[in-house]
Amino acid sequence: MGISFGSFNGICETAALVICPLIGTSQGIEPSCYSRNVEVAKTLIFQPATSFVHMVAIVMTIIMIMHIRSKYTAVGRKEILMFFYLYAIIELLALFLDSGVIPTANVSYPWFAAVYTGLVAAAYCCLLINGFVGFQFAEDGTPVSLWFLRISMLVVFGVGFFIAIATFKGLAGFNYTKPIALWIIYMLWPLVVVVVYVISQLILVFRTLEDRWPLGDILFGAAFFTVGQILLFAFSVTICDAVKHYIDGLFFFTLCMLLSVMMVYKYWDSITREDLEFSVGSKAAVWEVKDESLLAGVDRYDDEDTVSNYHGGPPASLVGGVSGKQLYQGPGRGYPPPMERY
Repeated sequence: MGISFGSFNGICETAALVICPLIGTSQGIEPSCYSRNVEVAKTLIFQPATSFVHMVAIVMTIIMIMHIRSKYTAVGRKEILMFFYLYAIIELLALFLDSGVIPTANVSYPWFAAVYTGLVAAAYCCLLINGFVGFQFAEDGTPVSLWFLRISMLVVFGVGFFIAIATFKGLAGFNYTKPIALWIIYMLWPLVVVVVYVISQLILVFRTLEDRWPLGDILFGAAFFTVGQILLFAFSVTICDAVKHYIDGLFFFTLCMLLSVMMVYKYWDSITREDLEFSVGSKAAVWEVKDESLLAGVDRYDDEDTVSNYHGGPPASLVGGVSGKQLYQGPGRGYPPPMERY
């Protein structure tokens, strides 16, 4: 594998990326080894193992979104939801592109590939901004925070989409034989965002949190991202040859990216706590005072019963407001009643 700035030749010869059939030459760049196809209902499905991981990723993302939505008062809830919405859309689109449901020879393929490129760039932008939500430069959930995030994502999506489609079609001075701008938005931008995000979250944990366990989530997420890149760009051909074309590096890359996103969710979940005063849930909270000194001078039995019959109050009632003692206080009956013979 040879990676040079602005060139996809070495990358696409190793990894079967979505954009590879559209750059380099008029016929695209074909990888030297890729996963074999399978036929389902008289339809060829490319990258079947990777497509399965895409489907698993969509299901897992829906589960994570549902859990995030249930944390009504968590910090950065609306902002992080946008990231997972984008990731779900990206995985759905990647499923169609990688599997060949949208054939590379179809006239719509470049447009879908350009949308995919723009969405990936926007998702990394969303992750970057979410990394600074915890610093409270703008209060989370407010129109200022949300619209800044939305406009930033829209701008990055527009730039990514335009660069991609212009490169594929040879428009506005862009050329598929020298896709330098596309290389920056597709390869360099994600790497820069991940580095900045990891550093910002390390600073956030060390400066504002007493708990150090979230560091594990950050490190595991960064590790999965790094391993995925290495397996895709360095060992894809080796893996493909070793398993006789059943899977390639794209399978492990997609799996590692899913694990990285799950670590982002796990990290966010570990550093956010709901405001119990305003939270809504079905579980009843059980409160227990651990420090007995807080109860000093407090009568814990202040609310005990002082008006029942046991404490000199009116006798307890059985039926119709009459107690047993009142029933037998009338003439001709004693209490307790004598044994009667029949």
